[in-house]
Amino acid sequence: MNEDRKRAIYRITLWGAGVNFILVALKFVAGILGHSAAMIADAVHSLSDLLTDFIVVFFVRISSKPADSDHHFGHGKYETLATLLVGGSLLVVGAVLLKDSGTKIVRAIQGEVLAVPGWIAFVAAIVSVVLKEAVYQTTLRVGRRVRSEAVVANAWHHRTDALSSIGTGLGIGGALLLGADWAVLDPIAASVVSILIIFTALKIMGGALNELLEKSLPEAVENEIRRIVDEDTDFQYLHNLRTRSVGSTYAIEMHLRMRGDVSLFEAHRHACLLEHRLREEFGESTLINLHIEPLKEHSNAESTSSHPLKTEKQS
Repeated sequence: MNEDRKRAIYRITLWGAGVNFILVALKFVAGILGHSAAMIADAVHSLSDLLTDFIVVFFVRISSKPADSDHHFGHGKYETLATLLVGGSLLVVGAVLLKDSGTKIVRAIQGEVLAVPGWIAFVAAIVSVVLKEAVYQTTLRVGRRVRSEAVVANAWHHRTDALSSIGTGLGIGGALLLGADWAVLDPIAASVVSILIIFTALKIMGGALNELLEKSLPEAVENEIRRIVDEDTDFQYLHNLRTRSVGSTYAIEMHLRMRGDVSLFEAHRHACLLEHRLREEFGESTLINLHIEPLKEHSNAESTSSHPLKTEKQS
């Protein structure tokens, strides 16, 4: 990982952690003083957000270590592990909040009178929405720019906090305007937000698990690889294309066929040019493994050296 990328990740994550620290304190105070279950649930969500900020910083630091004798392909998977942990923490938070809010709804249905939240809780929800949406937009932009799935996942953690505060604000506002008979809107809002958090967590974890299980890169990326190979007309056939992610790094393997009369020097030169083009497109840290082989002598389809590159499924 280059130093600029690492600094960008640290800077945006620590900035988000600072905002989360302020919001955790604000929400807990507002939830306790304002007698709002939804706001206390929102505070717990922000606390989990703060913890995941530190998870991202810790694992990105490990993933930035260069390849060594124990990790020949680098440490990029630690960043994927951080993404999985962020998603897992979201899932736990969502499940706990759903259980607590569901319990309060059942108690209200059974006739228990719930406390009406105070205005301080409503104001805290509005402040949270504004701050967390700003943090989400900035974090997402940086995550996409440096191609860090852990940072993008953390951005979505910020977004779910903002959405959580919207639901909290609606529930608290409804209870304030309609009175004690509608105080149940507070835990109802908390339940809706909890379900949203759970769905977001499952989406984040699914992406991380796919990477850990060596899922191929998206079809659009593989098509772009084929297009880049096709630019060099001396490569006649591409086959056995294999792709995967190692953290934020792409790993690309392929077999390429060239005319048998091409010298070893020329074949090597073309391979180096192709590697340069791929790294230019997908990043300097891209892992590339090329296998150059001659065209089959007895294939009618390969008898002409001027035909466009084709892709084979079998070698």
